[in-house]
Amino acid sequence: MNTSITNDVLAALKILTLEYINPGLFKIIGNIPDWLNQFYHQKLTSGMNISVLEEKFCFLKNFLIDAEEFWLNDSSKKISSGLWTEVDTNGQEYQFEAYALFVNHKRILLIELLEETYQDKQYLIQKGREYELIYYQLLKDNQKKDILLHCIMHDIAGQLSAINGCLSLLEYENLTLKGKEYLEVGRQQCLKQQSLIQDILDIFSTEIISLENSNFHIEELPNLLNSLEEVIEFLKPTFSQRNIQLELANEIDTTIDWRVLGEKSRLDRVISNLLENAYRYSIQDSIVTISLQLDGEYVLVNIDDRGSGVPPEMVKHLFQKFSQGKDKSGRAGLGLYFCRITLERWGGSIGYLPRPGGGSRFWFRLRRRAMGR
Repeated sequence: MNTSITNDVLAALKILTLEYINPGLFKIIGNIPDWLNQFYHQKLTSGMNISVLEEKFCFLKNFLIDAEEFWLNDSSKKISSGLWTEVDTNGQEYQFEAYALFVNHKRILLIELLEETYQDKQYLIQKGREYELIYYQLLKDNQKKDILLHCIMHDIAGQLSAINGCLSLLEYENLTLKGKEYLEVGRQQCLKQQSLIQDILDIFSTEIISLENSNFHIEELPNLLNSLEEVIEFLKPTFSQRNIQLELANEIDTTIDWRVLGEKSRLDRVISNLLENAYRYSIQDSIVTISLQLDGEYVLVNIDDRGSGVPPEMVKHLFQKFSQGKDKSGRAGLGLYFCRITLERWGGSIGYLPRPGGGSRFWFRLRRRAMGR
């Protein structure tokens, strides 16, 4: 009874069940679905042997090569032919999918007629193609906007350089104390705008480069410890204005090869951005500490400050484009975003952790150069 029900169900589902006898010969198992007789002039019945099946179903010729190899392995899995189309004796098209599997140590071939399923799959494929075209059109439009933005920023940067030059010349004029004060305000604002434009240009160039392959020359890989020391030395005068100590942790092993996958100028910019971020949010007379340690195939850098930390609701947005701190300290919110896309392009990562004693820990990881190369 159970076998009979199974045969009825398979036939109702328009599935033909065949048992593999030998190459080119199959035995019909169970009830025959209606569509099979559209491909044969003779009347077919259950239990009948069908020879040279691939002459009626041309696509099966290639699939049966894989199926016969599969049956030799006595696997508990199944393999599929994928979708294909056949034409019956009346010229009508049908869509099929075949499966090879083992059932009770018998080599079974299932051939399923696809109707609604086929139409659904075709609809999804068509929609997928449409969405892919839309995606590439949006990508192209965004690239045009980025190029326009880059051109505008480049032109503005040129004008700002001219303005800054004029302001510098004014230092040699006979200005009143108030005039000198206004001059200094103007210069500082000009420098801030130049820094903002540089951030935007960095983001543009990094996003474009991130679409390309990353090829590194081993002899040109940056030494992370050296980069940290150089950036710290450069920023120390700024930190000293608020009596903030900027220092490397004592336990760093200087005998280790600290070279990492990356490019030195951008790595220096990543470090500078993170240290400048620590400076802006550190309290006066505090310490910013940078530690460096091995982490498997990576190098881990931790930057700890003693500031007020990051509010929990802002943490998930820290490394997004145009994200700013709680005091919106006049920046565009591009520094941490630049760090993230740069490090990820090199196969690294970046993150934030609150310090138990107060303040923030920003960390990043980069892959070490391959040993023995």
